[in-house]
Amino acid sequence: MDAKTGDISGGCPFNGSVDMRNLLGRTNRDWWPQALQVDILTEGGRSANPYGEDFDYAEAFNALDYNALKADLTALMTDSQPWWPADYGHYGPFFIRMAWHAAGTYRTGDGRGGSNSGQQRFAPLNSWPDNGNLDKARRLLWPIKQKYGKNISWADLFILTGNVAIESMGGPVFGFGGGRADVFEPESVYWGTEEQWVNEGVATRIQPKEGKALENPLAAIQMGLIYVNPEGPGGNPHDPEGMARDMRETFARMAMNDEETVALTAGGHAFGKAHGAHPADTFGGAPESEDLHLMGFGWLNDADEIASGNITTSGIEGAWTPNPTQWGGDYFRLLFKYDFELVKSPAGAHQWQPINPDPEDMAPDARDPSKKVPTMMTTADMALKWDPEYRKISERFLHDQAALDDAFARAWFKLCHRDMGPKVKYLGPEVPQETLIWMDPVPQGTTPSDAEVARFKAAIMDSGLSVRELVKAAWASASTYRNSDHRGGANGARIRLEPQRSWAVNDPEELGRVLDTIEAHRGTLSMADAIVLAGNAAIEKAAKDAGFETEVPFLGGRGDATDEHTDAASFEPLEPFADGFRNYLKTKAQVRTEEMLIDRAHLLGLSVPEMTVLVGGMRALGAVSKHAHHGNKIGVLTETPGKLTPDFFRNLLDMGTKWAPVDDSGDEEYVGTDRASGEEKWRATRTDLVFGSNSILRAQAEVYAESGNEGKFVCDFISAWNKVMNADRFDVTWAKYH
Repeated sequence: MDAKTGDISGGCPFNGSVDMRNLLGRTNRDWWPQALQVDILTEGGRSANPYGEDFDYAEAFNALDYNALKADLTALMTDSQPWWPADYGHYGPFFIRMAWHAAGTYRTGDGRGGSNSGQQRFAPLNSWPDNGNLDKARRLLWPIKQKYGKNISWADLFILTGNVAIESMGGPVFGFGGGRADVFEPESVYWGTEEQWVNEGVATRIQPKEGKALENPLAAIQMGLIYVNPEGPGGNPHDPEGMARDMRETFARMAMNDEETVALTAGGHAFGKAHGAHPADTFGGAPESEDLHLMGFGWLNDADEIASGNITTSGIEGAWTPNPTQWGGDYFRLLFKYDFELVKSPAGAHQWQPINPDPEDMAPDARDPSKKVPTMMTTADMALKWDPEYRKISERFLHDQAALDDAFARAWFKLCHRDMGPKVKYLGPEVPQETLIWMDPVPQGTTPSDAEVARFKAAIMDSGLSVRELVKAAWASASTYRNSDHRGGANGARIRLEPQRSWAVNDPEELGRVLDTIEAHRGTLSMADAIVLAGNAAIEKAAKDAGFETEVPFLGGRGDATDEHTDAASFEPLEPFADGFRNYLKTKAQVRTEEMLIDRAHLLGLSVPEMTVLVGGMRALGAVSKHAHHGNKIGVLTETPGKLTPDFFRNLLDMGTKWAPVDDSGDEEYVGTDRASGEEKWRATRTDLVFGSNSILRAQAEVYAESGNEGKFVCDFISAWNKVMNADRFDVTWAKYH
């Protein structure tokens, strides 16, 4: 990993020596077996969304009285409630932590996590140790959410509240973009395999002496943390190199470079305090484990303890600065002014305290401003002083407040918006004018005429390129899309740029030749449109050759990105380690190959039928990677590749074929032999055979293998193909909101 750029190139996204438990790890049912299970009510495709699937949140947001909402949020900051009094009389720091922890789960490895759907309301996030007592922050917001209803999602409200909190304390804000729609049940995200939370004797996920790296796609250092253990690696405050290493690794996996890491740490800790009044075991459990009558509250519920400020969350106790509700340069001033000694908080946590602080550098008590208490730093804070690279940045910010203001505002904006996708999705009056490179900008395209579309389709089909080649190129371009953070996709045609052009899964030599031919024939079409349109034309020919005259829908108007529009390093995590649709697997992984197919289909937003028909169609078209198990025909279970037929399913389910592993060396490649003659008929992979072995997928495959469903197969394939090709067309679907 490049610590400065956050490049996390190479390597299996499912490495390590652990069972990934179907890409989910520990589930909510594992953690809280007594919790009420309501997911049975969403079986069979039933939605948990009370607004219905046709609810248009963007339209509702645009009808919001935005200024009134911000005014109400500003008033809330100092409207201290007796059931959870505000530290220093100001809820701002509390709400900043809430927003930070809503957004901070984002990771670049698979684009999951983040603030985009309001997941902090649900288990396991609502009960993570690092989210201790944020249940109270959400309840403080409930009257405002109730007032504005469907016009503001919880997901947007979390982030906007954090922005208002910063503004109310004089801090810098770069902007705000609304448009995050809520979900109403926990999303399926792999958070790790550990069976214990942080601070329960669990080691950090990075253990260099044991040769253990942080497992992809994870970003947090321990189960139940957003980032790192603030006391040090595994709670050890005597490992400064390890502390900086952990910070650099985890922040990079959340799309932050060194400067952004320093700015966020210092900017966030300019406000508020940490809480470690008593050992954590003197309080209650997390919300998901608490009694019914507590109504979803967890951790601390004793009114007397709350009133006196005896609160424990991280276990660390104290404020970082003498002015915890005012933005300024005190954080770096104190960090470099004093030597620090290691002490323990009342809760027993390791922290650092300035030696002989001046009275004016002490902080007010959170409940009694007439009292003064020492400030503190965590081991993570001290790393900004200990680590040479972090120190250079910190010293620059110490002497240049304007630089810190700008860096924090930009880094906070990135933290809160990284998973929203392209800027066209941002709504509201505070969307910044500046377009940042991490937004993956694409120049506006021009919709081609029908005549130009027809001309190009005829030219490309007469160019000598095969159906297989054109379909593979279009799929390679569009299938990079991830609905987790809305990155990738065909718009921009980044398939012709590095690093995507050279990804092994894309058969770079073949792809280069195909792209050169498309370029030579595209005329006034953008390359992004031409690549997709070429794939469409190939599918139309394949359908015609199978006996079906059809037209694949085409939505033109894509633009072409350039190298200047592209943060190349940030696209490395989008490289597929496995792509079951092209029957590609880089190397054997700890996760079953068919599970990685399910994961990729989930990121593409596909249903089970859509995934199934796409796999069958891609096999029939011969659109598999040449790198797929050292062959380019494996899984192509048809005598007529290039025709859009359901042969893959018919031959896979043929009882005249007997399947067995190719040899004893592994279970990735299989040979199908004729039961009567013993002659070899086909070669296939786990990804192929799962459509015959898994009962749910077999039920799908049987539909397409049935006589009379050939037309359905063609129509369903085209529909699913069109969905993938246009998954990233927010320039069209969101245009009406601007």
